[in-house]
Amino acid sequence: MTRDAPAPPTDRAAVSSPRATAPRQLSVFLSKRPRLRLSLLLAAPLFWLGLVYVAALAALLITALWTVDSFTGQISQSWTLDNIITVVTGSLYQVVTVRTIGVALLVTLIDILVALPIAFFMAKVASTRMQRVLVIAVLMPLWASYLVKAYAWRSVLSQGGIVEWIAKPFGLESPGYGLPATIITLAYLWLPYVILPIYAGLERVPDSLLEASSDLGAKTWRTLGSIVLPMLWPAIIAGSIFSFSLSMGDYITVNIVGGASQLLGNLVYSNVGAANNLPLAAAIALIPIAIMFVYLAVVRRTGALDNL
Repeated sequence: MTRDAPAPPTDRAAVSSPRATAPRQLSVFLSKRPRLRLSLLLAAPLFWLGLVYVAALAALLITALWTVDSFTGQISQSWTLDNIITVVTGSLYQVVTVRTIGVALLVTLIDILVALPIAFFMAKVASTRMQRVLVIAVLMPLWASYLVKAYAWRSVLSQGGIVEWIAKPFGLESPGYGLPATIITLAYLWLPYVILPIYAGLERVPDSLLEASSDLGAKTWRTLGSIVLPMLWPAIIAGSIFSFSLSMGDYITVNIVGGASQLLGNLVYSNVGAANNLPLAAAIALIPIAIMFVYLAVVRRTGALDNL
């Protein structure tokens, strides 16, 4: 008989379980709950952004309820609705509000009409390499300064500019300064913010649906209207929110290319600066905020936000 060889000694320290420290227990607990881990990760930045935004809106509303002493020019912290009543009932503010909404809607419509074919070509026609080049081309204007682009359009649209040089042989004139120049410039400035959401939405449309529609005999416009557009509607809404909201609050472009045309942002700027009437400026600033809340409520009723 042969005796069994003795078992090799084991290192108890090497096979022993790790120490159950509080950080390790917390790590094990979170590793089994990914949703809780994601919520804790986003809690701090979302709380900070929410606090800043809500605090800013509250300060804006409170300031709108104050008045400016006509004799001293100092802000009197006495509660009154005079500024809000003036903004709501004043004919000047009503006209400027309608003009601002019209400009924002027109800019949004132009951007959507221009962005749709560009985004469709990027997502469904161009090769993978060309897609990357086009995405970079769309993002490149965002690298330039806002003021540089606005002043560039001022020189292009002004008398004696490039547009007039091109249009003069056809008996046309340059838009010059005014609302047309403002709409053109704003549409150019916010176009990348509309192209990118629509491009991302088109990438989620399966190519097999387009091929199946073509195999069943549907024409191009029928395919776009019955298949692509319903699936693309949330992306279009997302892009419209960017262009509409940014156009509602813009005032620099109007000062550069708009001449004497006024939007709500210009009234806020003039009351903060030259007029030194901060409470009235705060009351005017509540108008675009209220309009955006109404716009988002209308969009939400369509159900488009649920599919973003």
